[in-house]
Amino acid sequence: MTKKLQIINTGGTFNKIYIPLKGRLDVSNTNNAIKNIFKNVYKTNFTPSVDAIIHKDSLDITKDDRKILAKSIINSKAKRIIIIHGTDTMNKTAKYLSTRIKNKKVVLIGAMQPFSYEPIEATASLMMAIGFLNSKVKNNIYICMNGLINKHNKIQKNYKKGVFECQ
Repeated sequence: MTKKLQIINTGGTFNKIYIPLKGRLDVSNTNNAIKNIFKNVYKTNFTPSVDAIIHKDSLDITKDDRKILAKSIINSKAKRIIIIHGTDTMNKTAKYLSTRIKNKKVVLIGAMQPFSYEPIEATASLMMAIGFLNSKVKNNIYICMNGLINKHNKIQKNYKKGVFECQ
């Protein structure tokens, strides 16, 4: 069932790695975290296509970046798409996409901690999103975080608690 499933990697904490020469975390412009998950956890005959665009922390994503993302989704042959995105503006991007994407199932995922530091959360979100898209769900924009999946307007980040919650 995972055929015609695409992953679009936009960056976010999910992809951050420590850069010793800079003394900080930066968003990696590779798909190494996803490749690592597929190599070590995702055991199947089919690997979804993975494309990397934008490469930013979600706080730095602009309206132009969201246009690029929407165009990538619209032009994709896949009807089921996972977007790896930073958690701070995930809802904003989901809302933007919901006004433009009507004929696909799209799940935005992210991580509160970088995969390079703590791989369980990112791995769980990615595997949960794949399983969700393999079930019979309606075309819509969804968010998958902290073990929850719901329509984009029914789940939000609670900044005081540092978790996502369903409304």
